[in-house]
Amino acid sequence: MAETKHSGAEDNHEQQITLVGDNGNETLYNVLFTFKSDDYGKSYILLYPASAADDEEVDIQAYAFDPEEDGSTEGELSPIENDDEWDMVEEMLNTFLDDDSNMSN
Repeated sequence: MAETKHSGAEDNHEQQITLVGDNGNETLYNVLFTFKSDDYGKSYILLYPASAADDEEVDIQAYAFDPEEDGSTEGELSPIENDDEWDMVEEMLNTFLDDDSNMSN
């Protein structure tokens, strides 16, 4: 299970989080976008490595995200294990990527 730590101001266009792996290694990721699904009653977060170059192809990671109740910026990420959930997340990602206004050229 990964722990998240958000950095930067809330109004910062490019939010970043640090994933802490089971072995204690920390990796910085940029938040591509987040969304909530009423069908599954969960929030989701899509991430890509902060170290990636602008023109580099990257692996986008998706997690179910459970923000802390007190509004703090730390929370737990959970793997998405349901195929139907994955299909819904993939559809949201494709919609996001197809919308040119979300991509900076």
